[in-house]
Amino acid sequence: MTVKHQGYALLSAIVALVVALSAAIYVGALYVGAATDHGPGHRRSADTAAGGPGRAAPVSTGVWAGSWAAAPVGGEPGTEADGMAGRTVRNVVHTSVGGASARVTLSNLYGTRPLTVSHATLAVAAAENSAAADPERLRRLTFGGATTVVVPAGEQAVSDTVTVAVPADADVLVSTYSPTSAGPVTYHPNTRQTSYAAVGEATEDITGAAFTTTSTHWRYLTALDVLGNEADGTVVAFGDSITDGVTSTVDENRRWPDVLADRLRTTADAQGDAPRYGVVNAGISGNQVLVDDDARGASGLNRFERDVLDRANVKVVVIDLGVNDILRSRTLADPQRIVDGLRTLVDRAHARGVEVVGATLTPFRGHARYTDGREGVRQQINRAIRTGDLFDEVVDFDKALRDPYDPRSFRSEYDSGDHLHPSDRGYRKMAQTVDLAELTGSAPARL
Repeated sequence: MTVKHQGYALLSAIVALVVALSAAIYVGALYVGAATDHGPGHRRSADTAAGGPGRAAPVSTGVWAGSWAAAPVGGEPGTEADGMAGRTVRNVVHTSVGGASARVTLSNLYGTRPLTVSHATLAVAAAENSAAADPERLRRLTFGGATTVVVPAGEQAVSDTVTVAVPADADVLVSTYSPTSAGPVTYHPNTRQTSYAAVGEATEDITGAAFTTTSTHWRYLTALDVLGNEADGTVVAFGDSITDGVTSTVDENRRWPDVLADRLRTTADAQGDAPRYGVVNAGISGNQVLVDDDARGASGLNRFERDVLDRANVKVVVIDLGVNDILRSRTLADPQRIVDGLRTLVDRAHARGVEVVGATLTPFRGHARYTDGREGVRQQINRAIRTGDLFDEVVDFDKALRDPYDPRSFRSEYDSGDHLHPSDRGYRKMAQTVDLAELTGSAPARL
């Protein structure tokens, strides 16, 4: 072989090696991105998806962010024997940010047998608070490339990425069909949102006519993440019924995390100086920092990793938890134990580089469980929160909502009427109290 031909051969070999390495790096980046943006405990699936019923679609680029979430609370009463066997569940959820692609998380945390989902779809709703789907934006969901997924009892599964334009501030329908029972249905009650169910397999029904049963539960579905350029990460609102929004107007998305999402989105659009985050709600009615409850979910300490740190690309958590530790304690609660529990949550968040915003506990004078002793515990906890050495930042919900003439009570316009939960105006005021500039997503460096 001549020197010239040897040179051509060497050049060709180098080019082929560069191309092969580039392809390997690109494929590896896609795999790592798909595998690492959820935390431990997730069953990961291949990052392939259907671009429509029966059509493959490429993976989009951008940043993963949580657009909606709900914390699993327990097994739905009355579903122990049959679950939702032979029925289609159509969960209606409201997005905080949009994206060009999406994925969902299905949970069988409280099931007693494997959950088989043989059909699942994601669609943008045709109208607000409707079971009807936009036919152009309905996609079959797959798991590891298969349309059927079996989720073991106590576990969850993340779908493949599906390419579909998901708008911000819009309703999305996630429909699942299970041919057999897994035992108790993992659910979130008190949703303040109407969802639907149908007899038989109806996941691709675009009219909504098959969905003749309504409920205010979210079943199996615990997360909707989006991939795109609208957000740089996720804020998690972690709390109890006040974060869950139990007294807010049904189907109007007036919980304080909803209003916070609106503020972040509109401020970023108008001024460009607000952080660009999706907001997800990890509130559970009746939840406590320290105590597990079969009807009110695992304690804040026991669910923090699952409901906060495992969320997609979480940057900030806002913690508003502790009132139920005061109100539900048979004896007078120890404020230091509650503060220590909150400090443990902060340490866990910092270990993962997540910023923590702490909220003061709001008034409850006039509530059936109010006593002067319990009010004293609330005040001690709030003093610890306001000192500035517990959380990275503090949002003073107590100051925002309390009656200036009786700080133990809500201002009347912010009271839902039960003297514990805010009205719609109260929830709005809470969200307006959050300083958007403090949502930096930067936790203190660990020394």
